[in-house]
Amino acid sequence: MLDAFGQPQSIVVLGGTSDIAGAVVDRLCARRCRTVVLAGRDAERLAESAARAEEAGAERVAQVVVDATDVPGAAASVERCFAAAGDVGAGGDGNVDVVLVAVGVLSGREDELDAAHAARVAAVTYAWPVAAITRAAALLAEQGYGRIVVLSSVAGVRVRRANFVYGSAKAGLDAFARGLGDALQGTGVSVQVVRPGFVRTKMTEGMPAAPFATTADAVADVVVAGLGTPASVLWAPPVLRAVFAVLSRLPAAIWRRLPG
Repeated sequence: MLDAFGQPQSIVVLGGTSDIAGAVVDRLCARRCRTVVLAGRDAERLAESAARAEEAGAERVAQVVVDATDVPGAAASVERCFAAAGDVGAGGDGNVDVVLVAVGVLSGREDELDAAHAARVAAVTYAWPVAAITRAAALLAEQGYGRIVVLSSVAGVRVRRANFVYGSAKAGLDAFARGLGDALQGTGVSVQVVRPGFVRTKMTEGMPAAPFATTADAVADVVVAGLGTPASVLWAPPVLRAVFAVLSRLPAAIWRRLPG
């Protein structure tokens, strides 16, 4: 339940080892968020993220191991996360204020002609999040309020030759999340899409930075500030809104020649 100052007191993070998610949790815990549920594939890294959340001020931190390639199991994974957040016997209040979706895997040139690689990118970056968000939305609607924050990417605004497998998956997720937000009008549940540009994280380590590159901390600042607004789409950094208003109008012949 939101506190008297409108700050979330509980968050479920799908993609709990994400650098951006960790930075968001740091900030929310500093603002009185006390229950944190972290879901991810790597139990060891989840434990590190849990310790970070506790250090930031979380009073209850639960870890849920999930497999984002198991699309049919996504709904059950979300139910486990909500159950962990609402464990009244362990100090939970039975409600989830925010669901942060930070699940995805980058693609490379090897994904273009490798069916297994491409399928994994599509499953982890699009199909599993869609299934998980759908179940989270239903659970939040049952309690009558909540917000789902979906980490999309500018890669999905206009898909580039350099990473079209990943970009197409993010494009689908972005469109799904915005459509879901429209469908949830009147339920007390809202959806916010965050479109970061190139973010310097462990996922992009070793890659050349794109123009307007940013950091996990800077994206987290945008996310946390956005929680206090009704905005359906957030850009990180905000200047990318104007940049992509121009880039989206470039002729295809020019767009496909832009460097990756």
